[in-house]
Amino acid sequence: MALTIRDVRPEDAPAIARLLGELGYPTDVVAVPRRLARMRVEPGQHTLIAEADGQVVGMATVIVRHVINNDAPFGRLASVVVAEGWRSRGFGQRLIEEAERICRDAGCSAIEVTSADHRPRAHDFYRRLGYEERPRRFIKRL
Repeated sequence: MALTIRDVRPEDAPAIARLLGELGYPTDVVAVPRRLARMRVEPGQHTLIAEADGQVVGMATVIVRHVINNDAPFGRLASVVVAEGWRSRGFGQRLIEEAERICRDAGCSAIEVTSADHRPRAHDFYRRLGYEERPRRFIKRL
């Protein structure tokens, strides 16, 4: 099986909507191209696709941001997901490796990812990849 990690394409919209649904964010496929277009105009945003034998099986968004408390930019992973039937085959690790490469190339000092409490397998996955757990995150919905 051939695995490819590549940048998102417009024709990936149905697969992205499906993957976001698996992640717990039901998304109408019509919304995906609009969102991708908004992201494309902001520097430092990348959406990566994991493709196995021509089928989209995973995705991750990488955001590189400059911050006031450091000279180096900061990386953030968002919407990391591998389709249910494709997990534990190395696709997630390859997505993360490519995201980290993007952040390293951008000069980032660190990369972070958040994961909900109800995802213990994801927590174990990130720990295996060297991510350190730092509890306490506060969010206010606007």
